Parts: sequence; structure tokens; C-alpha cells
Amino acid sequence: MTRLPTALNLPPVDPLPEKTQKYFDICTEKLGMVPNVLAAHAFDIDMLNAFTTLYNKLMLADSGLTKLEREMIAVAVSSVNRCFYCLTAHGAAVRELSGDPVLGEMMVMNWRVATLNPRQHAMLSFAEKVTVASYTIVEADRQALRDAGFTDRDIWDIANVAAFFNMTNRVASATNMRPNPEYHAQFR
Repeated sequence: MTRLPTALNLPPVDPLPEKTQKYFDICTEKLGMVPNVLAAHAFDIDMLNAFTTLYNKLMLADSGLTKLEREMIAVAVSSVNRCFYCLTAHGAAVRELSGDPVLGEMMVMNWRVATLNPRQHAMLSFAEKVTVASYTIVEADRQALRDAGFTDRDIWDIANVAAFFNMTNRVASATNMRPNPEYHAQFR
């Protein structure tokens, strides 16, 4: 039997619905794999669809945040939460999008040691606060983002990306979700 992407015995729907199989085929074509986070959700197609819809909206749709900035948020949050899956997968994305493997590694270990512009620093400070103590966020925190050049819509997006990865980090850690081996060597 093929290893399941988590420690839980939740095998995928078999056969996958045509639409899901097509989505997985596109992943294989573009990424060379079906990310294990998607495979893990494939036991419940409605849940998979909800997950991918939200992920695609937050990470791929038009935003005042660049794709790299959104991936940086994913890595900064995942670093605080020590999520092996997301650090591996999204660390590879930071390496790819930045063209800088050192930045990707710095982000995984401690985003504060990376050479960041003031906008990125403000964004990641806020994302970290969402992760560690969201109840302490006050208007001054939002104003610091505005002062760094973010719009209120951007602040909404930063908060939502950070919150999404806090949720996925916890699910990945709780289920022992493992990243696809391919991520480890990508964009180095």
C-alpha cells in the first residue's frame, strides 16, 4: 500500500471525481507532484474543494501583496509554529519566487536575520503577532502597516494569510503530515 500523506488512516476517495482528478493532473504537470496537503484532503472531496478554494483565493488571486510576500507570511508563521510540512513546501516557494536560496533558508530559521525592506519587516511583524498573540493587536499595529505602505485591504489579506497558515500548520502537525520529498531539493 502507498503511504498515506498523514499518520491517519484516511485513504482518498477512489476513484477521484473527474474534476478532482483533473486538478491533480494539473498539479502533476505544473509541479511534478500532487502536494501531500491536497492528497491528505482527498478523503473528503467537499473539504478538499473548500481548502483549495480558500488557498487559491488567499495565495494566488489578485492582491496588493505579491506572491512572494504571501509565501513569506506562510514561512514566518510556519516558523513560529515549527510546522515541518509548511516550512519545507513554502520555504521552497520563497526560494523560487525570490531567486535567493539563502533568503528561503533565513526565512525558515528566523525571518529577522533576512535582509528585508521596511514593508516586509512590518508585514512579518504583524503576521507573527497574529500567530503568537492576536488578541493584543491594536490600532497602532494596523497603523504601522499603513505607514509601511499597506492599504486596509492589504492588512485584511495579511491577517487572512497568517490565520490560514496558523490553521494549516496545526492540522499538518497534529496529523504528522509530511511534505513531498521533491520540495527539499527545489530551487537551491
